[in-house]
Amino acid sequence: MRPKKTILCVESNEQVLSVRTFLLETRGYKVIACETSRQALDVIQQSTPGSIDLLLTDLLLPQMDGNELVRRAKHIQPALPAMIVSGTVSSFDRAIAADAFLPKGASSAAELLERVRVLVARKRGPKKAVAPAPAYDYEPMVADQTTARAS
Repeated sequence: MRPKKTILCVESNEQVLSVRTFLLETRGYKVIACETSRQALDVIQQSTPGSIDLLLTDLLLPQMDGNELVRRAKHIQPALPAMIVSGTVSSFDRAIAADAFLPKGASSAAELLERVRVLVARKRGPKKAVAPAPAYDYEPMVADQTTARAS
C-alpha cells in the first residue's frame, strides 16, 4: 500500500475547508486543515522538508493573502508545490506565486482532484533515472566539391 500524500489545505471559510478536506480525504490524501496563513506557516516551519506534498490555499485570506503565503512557504521549503484556488478571481494574474491556479466556481471537484494529483506526482519526480543518450563519434558530412558544382 502506498503511503498517503499530505496536503496542507488553507481556507478561511470553515464550511469550504470542511468540504475540501472531506473531498481530499475520501480520495486517500492526508489533509492538514488550517483557517489562517499564520497557522499554515507554523505547520510548514515545524514539518520536515518533503513531508508535505502540496500547499492548497485560497487566494483571499485574512491578514496574508494566498500569494504571500505561497511565497513565504516556498522560502521555507522551496520544493513545496502550491496551488491557489479562488472564487473571486477568474484569471491567473492574481495568483502568480503558485504552481497552479484554479477558479472555484468555474471548476468541478474532479478538476480539483486531477490538478492535485498532477502536482503531487510532479513533486515526487520521475520514478526511475533516465539514462543519458549514447554519444556517437561521427565525421561531419562534407559535400564533395565536384558534386556541389554539378548541381
